[in-house]
Amino acid sequence: MDHVLEADGLGKRYGRRWALRDCTLRLPAGRVAALVGPNGAGKSTLLHLAVGLLRPDAGTVRVFGAAPYENTAALADIGFVAQDTPLYRDFSADELVKLGGKVNRRWDGALARERLARLGIPPRKPVGKLSGGQRAQVALALALAKQPRLLLLDEPVASLDPLARREFLQTLMGGVAESGTTVLLSSHILADLERSCDFLVVLQAGQARLTGQVDDIVAEHRQLVGPRHSGEPIDGVATVVCARHTDRQSTLLVRTDGPIGDPSWTVQELSLEDLILAYLADTDAKADHQAWGVPA
Repeated sequence: MDHVLEADGLGKRYGRRWALRDCTLRLPAGRVAALVGPNGAGKSTLLHLAVGLLRPDAGTVRVFGAAPYENTAALADIGFVAQDTPLYRDFSADELVKLGGKVNRRWDGALARERLARLGIPPRKPVGKLSGGQRAQVALALALAKQPRLLLLDEPVASLDPLARREFLQTLMGGVAESGTTVLLSSHILADLERSCDFLVVLQAGQARLTGQVDDIVAEHRQLVGPRHSGEPIDGVATVVCARHTDRQSTLLVRTDGPIGDPSWTVQELSLEDLILAYLADTDAKADHQAWGVPA
């Protein structure tokens, strides 16, 4: 399987605080991947490392098989929309499209103009006077016009209203379907990710706690409800992710490696959102987070 983005024992620190530490993950080509984690988990740091804006303090990061800060030629194949969608605010969308054609070796200005016209973005109005949703759409259109093999999006819809978010994601999915671009999308809005992504990366305390294809991850996890659990192994359970107990009953979120044969346990399926929240609420990961201290 071809991997577009690979991290092995990746670490990045700011002073004495680690934003990422011993982070290992693989992103296969052709996926639309959700990058999920609480504030301070290291999401923005990972994306900045992937585009060569930062250098690691430990381990390695590779994009298309090479370190992005050493293989600058590979940057032509990477599109990046940062969290604040930075644009030259005095430029119009049309001027930004023309500028993109001068600084990118592979540029589809007609595609960008078509997308922006379809969305009703004024082509000659300074982007600083556009709404937040319109500026996000301009940034996405420019990123897609670059025809990247890998598109990295850092919280692009965080400040948008529901309608603007839906329009942005529809534009994104339409562009990806046409080009086959691999996407890594960071967001806190789990419902949006569940509708648009087929691969999942969960960051917690600077580490990749869970990665894989969404359908496989959901299929492997179950909630078990049964008698008070004392910690003994359960057939079919590979890992207990989190547990809640009363005097007589336990509720366990587990990763399975086979059928649950014990009839004393009631087995329930989980939504992707419930599963992600359980991993993010894991008390051991929280303890690590407090010990390390992690900036965004």
